[in-house]
Amino acid sequence: MQHNSSNQHTGHQASSYQVRYIESVNEAASLFEALTPAQPFLQLGFWQALEQQHAIGLHTGWQISHILLEDAGRPVAFLPLFIKTHHRGEYVFDHAWADAYARHGLNYYPRLVSSVPFTPVTGQRLLLAQGYQFAEIWPFIFQAIQALATQQQASSWHGLFIDQPLLDFLQTQSDVAIRYHCQFLWRNQAYTQFDDFLAALTAKKRKSIKVERQKIVQQGIQVQWIEGAELTIEDIAFFYQCYANTYYVRGQRPYLTYEFFCQLLQKMPQQILLIKASRDEQGIAAALFFKDDQTLYGRYWGAVEAVDCLHFEVCYYQGIEYAIHQQLKFFDPGTQGEHKLIRGFAPVYTHSVHWLTRPEFMQAVQEFCVQEKDYIDDYYRAALASTPFKQTS
Repeated sequence: MQHNSSNQHTGHQASSYQVRYIESVNEAASLFEALTPAQPFLQLGFWQALEQQHAIGLHTGWQISHILLEDAGRPVAFLPLFIKTHHRGEYVFDHAWADAYARHGLNYYPRLVSSVPFTPVTGQRLLLAQGYQFAEIWPFIFQAIQALATQQQASSWHGLFIDQPLLDFLQTQSDVAIRYHCQFLWRNQAYTQFDDFLAALTAKKRKSIKVERQKIVQQGIQVQWIEGAELTIEDIAFFYQCYANTYYVRGQRPYLTYEFFCQLLQKMPQQILLIKASRDEQGIAAALFFKDDQTLYGRYWGAVEAVDCLHFEVCYYQGIEYAIHQQLKFFDPGTQGEHKLIRGFAPVYTHSVHWLTRPEFMQAVQEFCVQEKDYIDDYYRAALASTPFKQTS
């Protein structure tokens, strides 16, 4: 599907712009390859695995309708876009808005969502070719969002976990609402070993972490790092058994398939790390991480045996050790969980952007986001004051 934009705008020749809705990221492959984004979740191989292994698509509730903007036939901007009939795999919750629609006899579904599915990690959402700016591109992208919403009778559009450059621009736009959230991030303060990190903590927190880690040692559990290039199919099979088990125990099906992870291993092995826990040479837990030049990302975890403190060891402390060893600047352990705070992670803001088709609901959401930000700010300040690091003068 495609339509031409007739808006006149400064910068590049507006009349040469053409918007297309595409059903596969492969149609934007040249733009991805030209930009070579460092973050693993923005790479072509990651998106191809999602598509080809049917994690997203028509029958998953993630119907693909990405926006591709072309300039004289050359791809210059890409916005991932899904037509959604549920909220699963998003990690930004707007159920109350859906309830408000229902109370007024209105349909909240379908709704449009721009995100990396199942991945609550801040990053680029609107990809731009070199030489193009948000100010000249956004009017055409936003028109395309509105046109699709009209065609699909969608209630709204939601851009999740947007990065700082796009946030800075969208804060100048009066027709969208910016929503603030809080997650937790570990920062490397030029540590050379795990003990350096511990030394920066208060004595009470340092002792607590040592006790948790000692419990693992006392139970005869060994933990190993396996880089993506060294991973075997057997390793992936064991990891998937652990990952799937976290869903099965809650009576749910996993979002992602074994084949999805196998394809990632083929496409981007240099950005994958598996941390595996074993006892008597038998695996009992595993966590799959991604990485780029600056950041380690904790993403998927599971265990086949319940062991006290094992989640903290595999998902947090081993991740911190690895980040220090590799001299990475950040470790993003994933969304939610105040328990991260007492283990050396600090609060950070994340952001989403929202647009609703009905003006009265749009106004209500904008007012809600302003009020909610006061609460998030208070939460952020309280979390910051509760970090386990020593106070410095």
